[in-house]
Amino acid sequence: MSDARPIHTAAVLAAAVLWGTTGTVAHFAPAGSSPLLIGMATFGFGGIVLAVIAWRAVARVVRDRTAWPWLLAGGAGAVLYPTAYYPAMDLAGVAVGNVLALGSGPIFAAALEWILDGRRPTARWGLATAIAAVGVALLAVGSGESTTGSNPILGIALGLAAGVGYALYSYAGARLIAGGRSSQGSMASIFLVGSVVMVPLFFALGPGPLASGHGALTLAYLALVPMAASYLLFGFALRALTASTATTLALAEPVVATLLAVLVVHERLSTLAWIGLGAVAVGIVLVSLPARRAGRLARARPPA
Repeated sequence: MSDARPIHTAAVLAAAVLWGTTGTVAHFAPAGSSPLLIGMATFGFGGIVLAVIAWRAVARVVRDRTAWPWLLAGGAGAVLYPTAYYPAMDLAGVAVGNVLALGSGPIFAAALEWILDGRRPTARWGLATAIAAVGVALLAVGSGESTTGSNPILGIALGLAAGVGYALYSYAGARLIAGGRSSQGSMASIFLVGSVVMVPLFFALGPGPLASGHGALTLAYLALVPMAASYLLFGFALRALTASTATTLALAEPVVATLLAVLVVHERLSTLAWIGLGAVAVGIVLVSLPARRAGRLARARPPA
């Protein structure tokens, strides 16, 4: 991996901005649309788009037998994240599901790096992640969203599972790139593996209202922008940033999502929520400061 530069940090933040539009766009999906199907379609069709865009690079990665352990691990994460995240918000409430999935991602990513790479998290990363996670929690509590659902215990478990999936495909992508493979080819190959599972499942379950013109436009945006474009940016950032740093920076997503909810959906924010926004911003700034040093430390060993 090359040394991290501000452009790598900016790439993650740009991806987070695009990811943050997902909730608002999904809010305007046709009535009766399944959140689970929206998630599977976003990742499933988006993965195919990524593979088409970078098909030459994908072909090189797929032909590399040494890449397949990480492709399968990353593909499992790419399936786990959307299929756990959306049901988690339904069962435990939007606030709890969102906080658990996004807030636990950096923690699980750091755990993977510690266990598999022997890279202990830095004190600054720990402080930044803790501040940002608290900010996300305050943002969720202060947003006025429900914190309970039909099955909170199962929803909490699924929220944590989504965090594992998020960390897993981020870490797998970083390891593929560390082995000298292109960022586009690595991330696109991971999501293509996930698409092989999610696209057939999407049609098997039946798209319902998402098969309408309105639904098709919604899915087209979600697959092309928050999925395909965002993960091209995310993959570029993983050339130099560790998975734990990238996932911490990506905590900008709930900030963007909340601001869009206020400006577009016309939700109101409490003082507590605004404090949460500020805390997330502080965490992002803290984790961005040592990015150059982190980039030098991020040269993970190529997969065995």
